[in-house]
Amino acid sequence: MGGDSSGRRSVAEGVGTALLLATIVGSGIMGERLSGGQAGLALLANTIATGAALTALILTFGPISGGQFNPIVTCVEAFQGNLSRREASAYVVAQITGALVGVSVAHMMFDEPLYQWSQRDRSGLPQAFSEGVATFGLLTVILNCSRHDRRALPVAVGAYITAAYWFTASTSFANPAVTVARAMTNTFSGIEPSNVPGFVMAQVVGAVVATALFRWLDG
Repeated sequence: MGGDSSGRRSVAEGVGTALLLATIVGSGIMGERLSGGQAGLALLANTIATGAALTALILTFGPISGGQFNPIVTCVEAFQGNLSRREASAYVVAQITGALVGVSVAHMMFDEPLYQWSQRDRSGLPQAFSEGVATFGLLTVILNCSRHDRRALPVAVGAYITAAYWFTASTSFANPAVTVARAMTNTFSGIEPSNVPGFVMAQVVGAVVATALFRWLDG
């Protein structure tokens, strides 16, 4: 019975992550097509759709799996003893698989090739540093809301990501599964594969610093 329940939670993580990526990539394509070449307008459309969907998805899947959709969040939860290593591993596999499925779903909806290597350059120290800042902020919001006001978590996370799209140079991926999957779309929201390792490393550093700070503040 326990194993079956664990399987359902992993599936929930996969489905939620797939829908999140379908939103990120799909709204990026739609925004770019309808914005008449105005990158700011396309980014605004992408931002609003992503923030709204993320809030809705956490509210939907949160009661089942926690609505994490992010390997870094899952690893932090496991580190804190809220998930077993086995369940955390299943979550991460489901999240990465779901993210890749979500990209293909978005491409199918907009008549794009199923998968395509991105050529959108996001290289350089400012971009990577932005990912560290974005992930630090995200984990700070999640850890503190989880501890002190869990009911506010979906809205807080959605609002933070909406803001971080605009105050970070990288537009706040803050999620390794999202980063890897977005290397497979040569559209508005893509990232060149060679940029992925730097983004992921910065995300891990940001999460480690946020977790250490939270433990000190809450200690």
